[in-house]
Amino acid sequence: MKFTDGYWLLREGVTAAHPVEVLDVTATAAALEIHAPTQPIRHRGDLLRGPVLTISAHTPMPGVIGVTFTHFEGEQPRGPHFELGGADCASQVSYDDEHATLVSGSLTLRLSRTAPWRLDFLSGGRVLTSSGPKGMGIMRDTATGAHYLREQLRLGVGTSVYGLGERFGPLVRNGQVVDIWNADGGTATEQAYKNVPFYLTDAGYGVFVDHPGKVSFEVGSEAVSRVQFSVESQQLTYYVIHGPTPKDILRRYTALTGRPALPPAWSLGLWLSTSFTTSYDEKTVTSFIDGMRERELPLSVFHFDCFWMREFNWCDFRWDPRVFPDPAGMLGRLHERGLRVCVWINPYIAQRSPLFAEGKELGHLLRRPDGSVWQWDLWQPGMALVDFTSPAARDWYADKLEALLAEGVDCFKTDFGERVPVDVVWSDGSDPERMHNYYTYLYNRTVFEVLRKHRGEGEAVVFARSATAGSQKFPVHWGGDCEATYESMAESLRGGLSLGLSGFGYWSHDIGGFEGTPTPALFKRWLAFGMLSSHSRLHGSSSYRVPWLFDEESVDVLRHFTRLKLSLMPYLYEAARTASAEGLPVMRAMVLEFPDDPGCAHLERQYMLGGDLLVAPVFDDEGQVTYYCPGGTWTHFLTGRTVTGPRWIRERHDFLGLPLLVRPGAVIPVGAVADRPDYDHADGVTLRAYGLERGARVTVPVGDVTFTVVREGNTLRASCSDPVAAWGLAAGERSARAAAGTGFLSLELG
Repeated sequence: MKFTDGYWLLREGVTAAHPVEVLDVTATAAALEIHAPTQPIRHRGDLLRGPVLTISAHTPMPGVIGVTFTHFEGEQPRGPHFELGGADCASQVSYDDEHATLVSGSLTLRLSRTAPWRLDFLSGGRVLTSSGPKGMGIMRDTATGAHYLREQLRLGVGTSVYGLGERFGPLVRNGQVVDIWNADGGTATEQAYKNVPFYLTDAGYGVFVDHPGKVSFEVGSEAVSRVQFSVESQQLTYYVIHGPTPKDILRRYTALTGRPALPPAWSLGLWLSTSFTTSYDEKTVTSFIDGMRERELPLSVFHFDCFWMREFNWCDFRWDPRVFPDPAGMLGRLHERGLRVCVWINPYIAQRSPLFAEGKELGHLLRRPDGSVWQWDLWQPGMALVDFTSPAARDWYADKLEALLAEGVDCFKTDFGERVPVDVVWSDGSDPERMHNYYTYLYNRTVFEVLRKHRGEGEAVVFARSATAGSQKFPVHWGGDCEATYESMAESLRGGLSLGLSGFGYWSHDIGGFEGTPTPALFKRWLAFGMLSSHSRLHGSSSYRVPWLFDEESVDVLRHFTRLKLSLMPYLYEAARTASAEGLPVMRAMVLEFPDDPGCAHLERQYMLGGDLLVAPVFDDEGQVTYYCPGGTWTHFLTGRTVTGPRWIRERHDFLGLPLLVRPGAVIPVGAVADRPDYDHADGVTLRAYGLERGARVTVPVGDVTFTVVREGNTLRASCSDPVAAWGLAAGERSARAAAGTGFLSLELG
């Protein structure tokens, strides 16, 4: 939201009040409290005028400092509130006539006690960002009576801003206006399903605005050298999070808001969907599965989309008896084929559903201020919304899911959760504006906890579309409704990379696009990209996504890249473990791995898969692709050809290829199995060493086993943490092959 008319003027109807000096400071062992008048105090008469801002600074963990500023403290506190963690922090608080300071680990807040107003965040004596004169403020709209709190933080020269959730525009947020407000807007607009009031910079810090409702960001847009954020409230809290690296910022941010759970290994395999409006029954499903098996296409999960339930009954959680007369038997037959089963759900209850009357009677449906059930016709006729702020409503909803789990369902696609009204009354008294974005957190937490309870720790996984800060704890998330075009494929990738820079560890998308039917060429290019994502799902709207309906080459491409992904499971699942343990995404924007390379700052058509594999999807029928190679000698994983950076490279690839490069000095564990994702990744693993210098030592974790690889001359030797197993192998013929162009030395371990 913009408040100013250029540099000097305010917009018509806007008034502003900014802190100009410090009246007094109170210090405790771990916090500062400051009273800051918005006009100079020249004599006692000035003490009779307001406003006065109350500002407190505190620290929840080392390297993180929170600032809360308040106008009227009498505002009735209403939820919801983000669930934040913390850690023991030995902070230091001090003040003198010139400054008040709070030190938290590597981060220092320094407040100038004399005019002009200045609030600095420093590390190692260097100012990371600051709030200067007329930055923090109380902004009023006299026409509407709206009251906003606003902060502006300095944006240094050359600093790039990332994050703010899954956004589909340019990856670098500079120059953009971003409203944190969940919406069902597809992947082609400024709206987003997953809005997160957190941004990350490449200048050593990130900022999390602790407000679950609407936060309006102006990222170098209203004031081009500031990041501005505002909320309609009497109180605003934000946290500055020190790095110094982007990875360190994500580690601290996810320690504060929650780390992603580790999904089961089987979820990283190939998912096949019935698609949305297509006609299907058990015979159709069986034909798809038989077709995949006949063509040697490894399949891990089969997904039933909306019409597993009867039309106009979404959701009643009952199989449509006209097309699925024996659901338990069918699920058993799918399990016998080694498949997991996912079914589509949402938090809406259509009026025709038997659950509508039940939920209304029990008081589990969201209500209007007059006590009537909130309803509309936009998605399902007369649909209502489950009130997840009620523990009883959550238990009621969970009971319906438990019946499906008992029947044999393994996981749920938790669709929707964005179109949440504000003209309502929540059962726990939550503020409707604050609940709009937060609703998806309660919805997906409810479903995830049911799965964890009945399937066990490490077996729970959802396929969620909407999210907010903290939702990363309930993986996996997919990118929403994209079109069957190369442009939409690219915007989907931008969204996924942005989400990864917002604290989310795993991400997927509809291979081939959701709206429309892709051309065979587009489908094959998207297959390669999809199988080199953390999670991979074939899904569409009105057409099936089985590859033989496109052409026979699509079958070959899917087989090739599915087997490639499954063979990389020892590597990929360790990347998943890192996401869960540290908050670093499996699919990483290049700036996350190479923050000191200015060539990586704006890259959005390529990414790192884990820390050591560079992927550059092909967005062209003819296979033309241009990508940036950072410094060092990289090796094409599929061909062994090497390229040396830093430089831009232009190549052409057939449908069985794309740039998939290994970072110099990396050891990639390759599995012995290529037809399923859930196997013993260490059994029979091959360790491929790329560009290891003589004397180099690399540690390679694979499941519960850790290998240490050492290069001695042209020999690789590996030791193992498992006391009953140790391997050593002279490179011999393999090193000779490497010299001839394979690009790597390898150890095959039993």
